Amino acid sequence: MSKKKQSTKPVVTNEVVEQPEVTESAAVAANLVTISTQENKRARWYVVHTYSGHENKVAEMIKQRAETLNLTDKILEILIPSQDKIQIKRGQRRTVNEKIFPGYMLVHMELGDSSWLAVRTTQGVTGFVGIGSKPTALPKHEVEAIRKYMGQATPQYKADYSEGEAVQIVDGPFTDFLATVSAIDEAKGKVEVLVNIFGRETPVSLDFLQVKKVGE
Repeated sequence: MSKKKQSTKPVVTNEVVEQPEVTESAAVAANLVTISTQENKRARWYVVHTYSGHENKVAEMIKQRAETLNLTDKILEILIPSQDKIQIKRGQRRTVNEKIFPGYMLVHMELGDSSWLAVRTTQGVTGFVGIGSKPTALPKHEVEAIRKYMGQATPQYKADYSEGEAVQIVDGPFTDFLATVSAIDEAKGKVEVLVNIFGRETPVSLDFLQVKKVGE
């Protein structure tokens, strides 16, 4: 590809992307299914495995079963670990909610025969996480760590491409150049690509908005 450039050293003016603010309480509340607000000191958090992609539907079904079977004093709430991320796709930016542990959810419950059976036999649930056949409660500090991670103030970016993939640069000094993705920084929303200049590959650091998939 012939492009007349004065220097092989890339100088790119990165576009500043505004990041929507997400408060911790709002982020967690959006992924929390409350079944009962009453206190149960014997309740603990347990990890339940479900079919990936069906977490929200399964959570609602567990809530319905708890209400139907009068177990709202034992099955209290369900937390689906998720986090908002900024996705750049086809030059457009949008916020998406991405599961942190696809196929898993946390259920706050008092473990007993009736409550265990109600959750375990819910359609879409494949089992509890634990040692052998016995569910293992999560330590309180692990639950708090997950909540804090969910409620990070600034959403991370979600890459729409992968390392080694060919992309086209759509903004900056190398507009219309084809490049190869060499590294992705989702935390900063930046991607490093290799551009062929004068027969040699030159690394260039760009924002997600400055590149797109080839053919889009």
